[in-house]
Amino acid sequence: MDAPVLLILILSFVTFDFILEQILDFLNLKHQKKEIPDDLKGIYDEEKYQQSLAYQKENTKLSFITSSLSFLLAFTLLATGGFGYIDSLLRNSIDNSDLLPLVYFGVLFLASDLLNTPFQWYHTFVIEEKFGFNKTTPKLFIIDKLKGYLIAFIIGGLLLWILIMLLNQLGEGFWIYFLLVIAVFMLFMNMFYTTLILPLFNKLTPLEDGALKQAIHNYSLQINFPIHNIFVIDGSKRSGKANAFFSGLGRKKKIVLYDTLINNHSIEELVAVLAHEVGHYKKRHIISGLALSVFQVAIMLFILSKMIFNEQLSLALGAEQWGIHLNLMAFTILYSPISRVTGLLMNVFSRKNEFEADAFATNTYDGDALKVALKKLSVDNLSNLLPHYLYVFFHYSHPPLLQRLKAIDLKQKQLS
Repeated sequence: MDAPVLLILILSFVTFDFILEQILDFLNLKHQKKEIPDDLKGIYDEEKYQQSLAYQKENTKLSFITSSLSFLLAFTLLATGGFGYIDSLLRNSIDNSDLLPLVYFGVLFLASDLLNTPFQWYHTFVIEEKFGFNKTTPKLFIIDKLKGYLIAFIIGGLLLWILIMLLNQLGEGFWIYFLLVIAVFMLFMNMFYTTLILPLFNKLTPLEDGALKQAIHNYSLQINFPIHNIFVIDGSKRSGKANAFFSGLGRKKKIVLYDTLINNHSIEELVAVLAHEVGHYKKRHIISGLALSVFQVAIMLFILSKMIFNEQLSLALGAEQWGIHLNLMAFTILYSPISRVTGLLMNVFSRKNEFEADAFATNTYDGDALKVALKKLSVDNLSNLLPHYLYVFFHYSHPPLLQRLKAIDLKQKQLS
């Protein structure tokens, strides 16, 4: 394909993606019910339910504004050759072909984030504040930004530099070696994220001795699964929302509980949540998810290897000559339909895993305690309990609450 045809395809994909997201947001918003549906009675009271409707509405409005502005800016830059123009400006002062892509993406990253910062500020200090979630101070917001920049430039810059080196040295065969780099990086991050990255933003402390730790110890003996690395994260310094997660492999595995989770739930509910996280490990969801992610990257890199040296991609973005960075940007857009499909499949896989982890917790601990914990989490986070099924299909990595509750009820009947 020549440059004009490729540009039409790129503009078409960008436009289609934007329209699809707006349709999904619209359907999801219109799917709300003004009165509490019978299925939600006993979960939400009237006041909390109305708050959840207002919360979803305000977030959807902000999302529409930010995505619309992003779309208009991207479409304009693509249609007018703006990305190629930025390339020509940088080439006037940067002769090193290895350095140019790093600077190019660094400039775009900074510009994009600075444009989005006012909306992020509004979301944190207006919307989240209005509904009682925000605990972040302006100082902490800025510090988090600066730390995020540092990590993005170090990790992102290093991976991009390796990619450029391999492309220049190996040509189309780069993808196998870069896949190995990505696989090692993903494994490393999975094992050491809570040790190296998370402490830069939050404080992790071992769960102190007491009734909760003893209950967890008793459960671990029951399922013959040693649970030693249990940490409490100070999530309350940024938000009132609660969560828990499992990370790592082998001896590096860690279970992390938010302090807000501990403060708002009983010991039985907390052990049930932990049992769910253990279920992910026992069912090998972490390993299988990692393997599928690597396979997904392999497909992308192989296709990229067939397109990365096509000069027409750079010309389609308004450049006067081929550039790795321009082709990477064009490829990312052209690959979006495939990325959308693989993302949908990963969401289906993730939702299946959540059902399995719930079943494990029900089977090995207490389904009723898990149901109460899930209900509390949903209400405390003002979750949308009646999302549109298409929105769920495209975006949800976890099943909606009502589906999870019905599945737990079914599992309990099977066990009784």
